[in-house]
Amino acid sequence: MYKTRYILVVFLLVPIWLSGQEIAQWRGPERNGVYPETGLLDEWPEKGPEQLWSTEGIGKGFSSVSVLDGIIYATGWNDSIEYLTAINRTNGQILWQIPYGQSIQRSFKDTRCTPTIEGDRAYMISGRGEVVCVDLTQQHIAWNVDAFHQFEGESARWEIAESPLLVDNKVIYTPGGHKTTLVALDKQTGETIWTSETLHDTSAFVSPILIEREDNKIIVNVLSNYLIGVNAENGKIFWSYKYSELENPLRQNSATFINTISPLYKAGRLFITSGYDHTSAMFELSPDGTEISLVWSQPVMDTHHGGVVLHDGYLYGSTWINNREGNWACVEWETGELMYEKEWNNKGSIISADDKLVVYEEKMGFVALVKPSPEDFQVISSFKHNQGSGPHWSHPSIKDGVLYVRHGNTLTAYKISN
Repeated sequence: MYKTRYILVVFLLVPIWLSGQEIAQWRGPERNGVYPETGLLDEWPEKGPEQLWSTEGIGKGFSSVSVLDGIIYATGWNDSIEYLTAINRTNGQILWQIPYGQSIQRSFKDTRCTPTIEGDRAYMISGRGEVVCVDLTQQHIAWNVDAFHQFEGESARWEIAESPLLVDNKVIYTPGGHKTTLVALDKQTGETIWTSETLHDTSAFVSPILIEREDNKIIVNVLSNYLIGVNAENGKIFWSYKYSELENPLRQNSATFINTISPLYKAGRLFITSGYDHTSAMFELSPDGTEISLVWSQPVMDTHHGGVVLHDGYLYGSTWINNREGNWACVEWETGELMYEKEWNNKGSIISADDKLVVYEEKMGFVALVKPSPEDFQVISSFKHNQGSGPHWSHPSIKDGVLYVRHGNTLTAYKISN
């Protein structure tokens, strides 16, 4: 039982309507960092886009925010407890906060899970591996499963960093360990629907994606060692590829087991990348998705934890030099050819919307509007985000022409539309 440290600030002024199939989640509707926005500014004012508001008190976190039906949802950490916070999208006012789980015990305790919102339910995975469903209408926990311990999970050094994936009536979580690899819980009750076989691997820090090939829905995730594809219907592992054994020909001492980036899928091809001098790789899926084969590997595009995006046949993201330094790179999707690697402040996170790239470098907090071009890293506009404290590790998000930048305990909204 958790002791509530926050009280309801104000009742919701906007009702939460059932939203059909719309899901607000990690890195956008398709989990690929691409936001379906139009009408965005082609360049920002010299001092940066208009700041609409900035709100403190959401708890410390490296996670992003999800926006649905006029409400922003964020997770945050305070005094070993993780909280879900609801925020008014118009003025940034905190509406309510609910404690939902235990934070990690080791360093970097800030929350990593971006809440997955569907209809009147929010789904989170705590830093200790509790899978939680919150009823947003009643503002209370609908169910809570201590999944990491129930399924005898095994995690890597920094414990759990996974945002839950919804597939039909299921919530997907990756405990790893010797009992199972992936589990599906009923999203209404939390009851176990299926568990996959074990690969005797630890979970990484990756949020899974869903792809469809012919009649198969396939959950794809990366563990400490394996890239896996799992039948969403019954938990059968279609294929596994030992990504940790894929060597980087340019660097002999790469860390091949610290994985943080969600895979990227497009038209039968699957891209994965990892920092620490590990190599990125492209795979081809069979027509029904039950088999994969390696197409190419790319040693330079070793993204640390800022994500990658695909735009018009080219991959964009940052590279890892060390934990404090990195550049920005572009790679051709079809061939893996490196188009450029350029220095700009530091490595960081990247998203895309309206044929534009938005990057957020992690050291000093510079945010930039970048032209997606395989010829060069072309910064159109940039400004320094000054609110908040700690590393700038959160991925930005965009909804209805507003850019949301989370930094530690603070969330700031910038108008980037016409």
